[in-house]
Amino acid sequence: MGSQAFDAGEFAAELQRIIKATADAVSTEGPVNPLVEKVFGHLGLDPAAVTVVTQEWPSWEHANLQRGVDAYVGERGSAPDWFGIAGAQRSGDDFIGLLANARHGRWYELGTVDYATVAIGPDKSIEAVKLGLVNATAPDGVPVVLCVRGPDMRFGNTQACQLTVLAAERVTATAARERIEELMAEHDVYRGQVLAFGISEHRGNELLTFLPRPHLSAADVVLPDGVLDLIERHTVGIAEHGARLRAAGQHVKRGLLLHGAPGTGKTHTVRYLMGRLPDATVIVISGPAMRLINAASALARRLQPSVVVVEDVDLIAKDRSYSPSGNPLLFSLLDAMDGIGGDADVTFLLTTNRAGELETALADRPGRVDLAVEIPRPDARGRAALLALYSSGLTVTADLEPIVAATAGQTASFIKELLRRAALRAITAHPEQQQVSVDDADLTATLGEMNDAASALTRSLLGAPNGQDSNS
Repeated sequence: MGSQAFDAGEFAAELQRIIKATADAVSTEGPVNPLVEKVFGHLGLDPAAVTVVTQEWPSWEHANLQRGVDAYVGERGSAPDWFGIAGAQRSGDDFIGLLANARHGRWYELGTVDYATVAIGPDKSIEAVKLGLVNATAPDGVPVVLCVRGPDMRFGNTQACQLTVLAAERVTATAARERIEELMAEHDVYRGQVLAFGISEHRGNELLTFLPRPHLSAADVVLPDGVLDLIERHTVGIAEHGARLRAAGQHVKRGLLLHGAPGTGKTHTVRYLMGRLPDATVIVISGPAMRLINAASALARRLQPSVVVVEDVDLIAKDRSYSPSGNPLLFSLLDAMDGIGGDADVTFLLTTNRAGELETALADRPGRVDLAVEIPRPDARGRAALLALYSSGLTVTADLEPIVAATAGQTASFIKELLRRAALRAITAHPEQQQVSVDDADLTATLGEMNDAASALTRSLLGAPNGQDSNS
C-alpha cells in the first residue's frame, strides 16, 4: 500500500458515496416505467414541468364527459390512443399522484382502460371510461394528455366525474378543457329527453334517469270541454309561438298548476303534454328528489326548451302558517322559479292534491304560477267516456248507463280500477275464453265489492270523496 496509511473512515465514506451515486443513477437513468414514458414522452416534458388543469362535474354527467372527450379526440384527426393504469388503490390518488408513484417504481404500471356502462337514453347505453388516459393535442397542436375518471359509487354522492388535462402551459391545458366543454354541450345526451331525478338506496347517491316519452292522443285525456285546450294553449301554444311572443316584448317562461283530488287525471294530463312537446327536455321531480330542484332548474336552463314537472308540490309548498320557519325546499323552489329569466323557454308544471294548502307566494305571484287549472272529478259524460276508454281492449256486453250513474263522484282512477277488476273477475270465471268479455254481473259485482265498507281505504286511495257527493 506504499507510504500512505490505510484510513478506514475515509474508505467507509467513499463507499457510501459510491452506493448513493449508484442508487441515484439507477433511479434516474435506469429503465423508465412504460406508463411514465407514455405520458411524459408524449408531452416531451420532465414531470416537474407539467401543468395540470382539472374540472369536475356531477356523477350523472359521466356520459356527456365521454362524448365530449371522444368528439375532441376525433377532431384531432387521429385514432384515439387510450391506455390505463394498473395497480391497487387507484381511486385514492389523483392522476399526478398515480404518475408520481409510477415514476418512482411504486405500485402503478401501464395497464388497460377501466370502463363503466352508462345510459344515454331509456334503452341505450355506452361504455364510458371510468379510469383512463388518452394522448392528444391542444387546439393549437401542442401535445396534451387527457385523463378521465368516472364516479365511483363506493364513495357515495361525493364522487364526481373528472377531467384532468396535462400540458406544458396552463393556457394550453385550459384551451383543451374549454373545447371539451363546448363539445359536451353540443353532444349532450340529455337534450330532448324525459328525465327523472331521484335518490338511490345506495349511500343516497343522486341519480338522473331516462324515461320513455309518453305518446297519448287527445282522446286519451277525458276532461270537461275547454279545459285541455286551455292547458295546451298555455304550454304547447307558447312553445310554438315563442319567437313571436318575444318579438312582441312578451315573456315565454310560464308556470302551470294542475290541482284536484287524487286520481282525477293530473299526472295523466302531464304525460299527454310530454308527448305534445316532443322536442322539449322534460325533468320530473317528486318525493325525496325535490331537494334536487336547483340542479333540475339549472339543467332546464341549459337544455331549453324544457319542462320541469314537480309532482305533489303541496308536500313542500304548504302555507308558512303550518310551520313558522317554513320549508327549506319551498325556498329552493321559489328561488329556482325566480332564477330563470322571462326569456327562457322553460315551463314549470306543478301538480297538487291540496291547492288550498299551497304557499301564497307560490300560488298567487305572477311569474311563478300564472295559470291554475282544476282537474275535476268527471261528470256523467266524462265517466261514460272513461268507461269506453279503459274498456277498449275488452268485449263489454254490460249496460254501462247504470254504472255511470252508480259511479257519481268517483275519479278516473276509480273507474280504471273498476274495469281492471271486472276483467280479472271475468278471466277467473271463464279462463277458456280467448277474448275477455265483461258482462253486467262482472261489473255489478265488482262495483259492489269496491263500494263495500271494507274497501273504504282503497276508495280513498283512488280519490273517492269523503261523502258520496254527486257530480252528475
